[in-house]
Amino acid sequence: MLNISEKSVAGSINRDNYKSLSVFNKLRSKRKRNTIIISTALLALAVLFLPWTQNIRAKGYVTSLQPEQRPQSIPSLISGRIEKWYVQEGDFVQKGDTIVNISEIKDAYFDPNLLQRTEEQIKAKESSVLSYMEKVKALDSQIDALNANLRLKLEQARNKLEQSKLKVTADSIDLQAARTNEKIATAQFERFEKLFEQGLKSKTDLENRKLKLQETQAKTISQESKLLSSRNDVINARVQLNSIRADFKDKISKAESEKYATLSAMYDAEASVTKLQNQYSNYSVRTGFYYITAPQDGYITKAVLTGIGETLKEGERLVTIMPAEYQLAVEMYVKPLDLPLLNKGQDIRIQFDGWPAIIFSGWPGISTGTFGGEIVAIDNFTSENGRYRILIAPDKEEAPWPKGLRVGAGANSFALLLDVPIWYELWRQINGFPPDYYEAEHSGEPNKQAKNEKSEK
Repeated sequence: MLNISEKSVAGSINRDNYKSLSVFNKLRSKRKRNTIIISTALLALAVLFLPWTQNIRAKGYVTSLQPEQRPQSIPSLISGRIEKWYVQEGDFVQKGDTIVNISEIKDAYFDPNLLQRTEEQIKAKESSVLSYMEKVKALDSQIDALNANLRLKLEQARNKLEQSKLKVTADSIDLQAARTNEKIATAQFERFEKLFEQGLKSKTDLENRKLKLQETQAKTISQESKLLSSRNDVINARVQLNSIRADFKDKISKAESEKYATLSAMYDAEASVTKLQNQYSNYSVRTGFYYITAPQDGYITKAVLTGIGETLKEGERLVTIMPAEYQLAVEMYVKPLDLPLLNKGQDIRIQFDGWPAIIFSGWPGISTGTFGGEIVAIDNFTSENGRYRILIAPDKEEAPWPKGLRVGAGANSFALLLDVPIWYELWRQINGFPPDYYEAEHSGEPNKQAKNEKSEK
């Protein structure tokens, strides 16, 4: 019983047949069980006080960081009919490589010499514009000549008017002189008549004086007629002056009207030239759309339309292309309840589909197969699935993401928050409380304590 001998008899004795040995065995077994229970309880209690990193988990997909680096569809800018394919799915194309050739289906562009004919129309209209310009120049010269002639005619008419006025003045003076002579002749005749009555003058002298009086009267009447004629000449000169102005004004107005009509026609011709030049440019650019080329280096992933002779509409997709060079990113969708807990620059752990990983979300330091990320963008509105999209870029301070990763692959992401005890996390989960929210010192950066806790892990 004391195990002193090298030969043991424990196997030869049935302990159940002896009451004392049976009680002793039960006590040992109970003590051992109690020890295990107490140890397990102490261990569980100690585990409850271990640190646990709160996190937000979400499903996402691999995408590209830059919009121009994401898969894109290549549309046709014009409607047409497929004539020839130059690539097939999976081919690598460089920027500018021809993908497909299409032909016209609109009757307005069927003419093979459309560009040449349009160019000829442009030249004809340009010649018409030049002709109108020459006509405008000729009309300008005509108007200048009429204005010069008008100035000369007006000067001539004004001179004639002045001459008429001077003649009126001269005739007026002559009339006054004739009237004076008439008065003198009348006075002399009266004196001679009195002297004749007194017998001092002969009848012949009286008759001579009377004859002279009649001559002066006739001269006065003639001078009055000349004065009236001179005044009539002044009126005629004024009428002629106005007539010259009206006549030349009519001629100049007619020439200017014809000039402006020519200018209007010239402007219409210039507008036609501009319109034809625009059409020519449109036709020239349109011919370049017959060959659809690659907008950047990439791989042809899918042909939406296939076959030869198939028609397509304007803006209809032909093929999709995946850019050859791109910066990977992950877009994940979080619940609106978790959005306030996320900030730009926050740490993210990611598990990619196809890359095995053992994840302990609360202990990121012992997780394997996960990769580091950093939030670079947060949408301000919900997506179609009712969640907010978060864009995650690779963390430059950690291991790079797998080289074989492709756009569109699935990814499971979880954002790291504060470190709390496990008991607190269990209590939070049981009560349905959200994770603890920490305030950011600067926009998009967690507080130093949270960052330091994560870096220590």
